[in-house]
Amino acid sequence: MSDDPSSSSVQDARPAEKSWLDKLITAFSGEPKSREDLLDIIKDAADNKLLDQEALTIIEGALDVADQQVREIMIPRSQMVCVNIDDQPDKLLPTVIESGHSRFPVIGESTDDIRGILLAKDLLPLILNGKDNFTLENIIRPATIVPESKRLNVLLREFRENRYHMALVIDEYGGISGLVTIEDILEEIVGEIEDETDEDNDGAFIRQVSDTDFIIKALTPIEDFNEHFSAGFDEDEFDTIGGILMRAFGHLPQRNETTEIDGFNFRVLYADNRQIHLLRLTPPA
Repeated sequence: MSDDPSSSSVQDARPAEKSWLDKLITAFSGEPKSREDLLDIIKDAADNKLLDQEALTIIEGALDVADQQVREIMIPRSQMVCVNIDDQPDKLLPTVIESGHSRFPVIGESTDDIRGILLAKDLLPLILNGKDNFTLENIIRPATIVPESKRLNVLLREFRENRYHMALVIDEYGGISGLVTIEDILEEIVGEIEDETDEDNDGAFIRQVSDTDFIIKALTPIEDFNEHFSAGFDEDEFDTIGGILMRAFGHLPQRNETTEIDGFNFRVLYADNRQIHLLRLTPPA
C-alpha cells in the first residue's frame, strides 16, 4: 500500500462522472464505448445548445427503437378493425368511414384467416363505376406477416424498402396477435402523430392498447383518471395527471423514465423541454 499522500489526494479529487471535456475527447479519440456514452455526449450537446430539445428527443427515440420489438407497440388483436372477404359495399363502407383508417386486414372465417390488406383508396372505383359485380378479392393487396419478436428498426427498414405500411403480427403458435403500422413505429421516434381523424376531447385522452396497458395524455384531468381507473389521486393540488407525475419524478422526466404511484406504473412516451405529453400506463393487477 502506498504511503504517498499526494497519490491519495489526487485519487480523491477525481470527479465521479466524466466532464464535458473528457466526453468530447472520448468522442474524437474513437467510438463511444457504449450506448450510454453516446447518449451522454448527445445530451451534453443539447445542454450546450448544439442541439435543440426536439432533435434530442428524436435521436433518443431512434436509439430506443433499435431495442424494441413489435410486441411492445402493436395494436392488439381485440382492437383490430377488420373487414370480411365476403362483405358487400353496404356493410363495408360504413366500417371504413367510421374508423377513419386507410388500411384494413381482410379476413375469412376468423381473424387468423388473413386474406390480404384492403386500401381504402381502392374503394374509390365503387363511387365511379357502381357496385355491380363487386368482390373484395379482386382489389385486396397481399398481407405482410411478421413475428412478435421482430425488431422495430428492422421492420421500419423493410417498410421503407418494400413500400408497405402495415403488417400483421403472429405469435409463437402462428395465430394473429395484432397489427403494426409504419406510423406506430414513427410515433416511437417523434412522439404522437395526430391527424384530422383523431378524436380531441379537450386534451383528455385514455386509450387501451392491450389487456394491461393504456396510452394516456398527461393533460388528462385527474377527475377523469380517477373515474376511469377507480383511483384515488388527490384532485386538490393538481388538475392533471401530468402534474402528479411531475411531483413524483421531482424533475422534468425524459422519454422512457418510469415511476410508480399507488400501484400505477407510468412510463413517459413523449416529453419536451417544457412538459410531459404522453404516457404509457399499467394499472395495478
